Amino acid sequence: MQQGGTTNSPVAAIQAAINTKTSLLLGVWASAGQSQITNEIAALQAAISQYGTEFTSLVIGLSVGSEDLYRISPIGLTSPGAAPGADPSTLLNYISQIRSAVAGTGLSGIPIGHVDTWTAWVNGSNSDVISACDFIGMDAYPYFQNTMPNSIDQSASLFQSAYQATVAVAQGKDVWVTETGYPVSGSTSGAAVPSLANAQTYWDEVGCGMLFGKINTYWYTLQDAYPTTPNPSFGIVGTTLSTTPLFNLTCPAATASSSTTPSSTSSSQAGASPSTSPSGSTAVVASATTTTQSGGLSPSEGAGNGVISSVKSATTTAPVASSVATISSNGNNTTMVTSVVSSNGSISTGSPTSTGPATASHNGAAATAGPIFGAIGAILAVMAAL
Repeated sequence: MQQGGTTNSPVAAIQAAINTKTSLLLGVWASAGQSQITNEIAALQAAISQYGTEFTSLVIGLSVGSEDLYRISPIGLTSPGAAPGADPSTLLNYISQIRSAVAGTGLSGIPIGHVDTWTAWVNGSNSDVISACDFIGMDAYPYFQNTMPNSIDQSASLFQSAYQATVAVAQGKDVWVTETGYPVSGSTSGAAVPSLANAQTYWDEVGCGMLFGKINTYWYTLQDAYPTTPNPSFGIVGTTLSTTPLFNLTCPAATASSSTTPSSTSSSQAGASPSTSPSGSTAVVASATTTTQSGGLSPSEGAGNGVISSVKSATTTAPVASSVATISSNGNNTTMVTSVVSSNGSISTGSPTSTGPATASHNGAAATAGPIFGAIGAILAVMAAL
């Protein structure tokens, strides 16, 4: 919610979303202590007051934190460069504060949840956080599951297992896919080899075949870190913002109409009330009360810029991916643009709508504005209203 370089001013992406009628999944940064939450709440309340229904009518949900539980797990604690996490009791406190902050406002009743890796959700010690949420945001990357057979031909199966394991512990709450994707370049992870061909396969089998048009989904990522390409790189257009994707984004009609959707109890309308990272795992069990984690750092802890998202649509074949507010950073300034990925695989990019610092203060230090939930206090992950 907080604009980089300010104490508690609303993030500039809100105006960009209003200009383009783009739906918003809001986020607050929950790994920097109470002072940061206080600033996030102030920014949220200021946005409600400043923009009114032009803003609140676009909001489909709010995530209190991102991968905080993963970052206090054994594997998360050993990941180099990871920000500090937050334990379940801390998140419960923050969720309660957010609910109180929006009560009686135009955001009263919006779904409030938390985003974390699937391995964090299936850890039974985090079940109280699930109980406090209206929706569950799941991050899953077969690429990082390097203690299991994770070649590209196993990726769809690994993703579906992760999703079903999360649904099994979700207590009937909606499960949204808040991060997934496959790297277009970088180092091999187990049997997973980054390449354009494999990124294409993952898009077709997991995105088109399981998610788009069926489950609220945020794809990682439209544009990767600029100007230095990270390793691995997940950018659909690479490092430089472009209207030309690196691989074909057209969903094969046969795939979209005949594939299997991961088991879910989620409701069918984006923004509706709930219906009733990537790290590896050596096993997924039905009870899903414990898991042994291994694998790499979530890419959302890196410095990618921009997101691509898709939402449930009314189509049953080749659903249209949504318009998104993306962020392109040159290390000094952040430019908000609007991009649309259409059902024929093309990307259109509008003119910049606002600019501002590319950094956000999460714990008193400057952090590079990251992708969808990596620096969630600085930017908004967004969905298009269909």
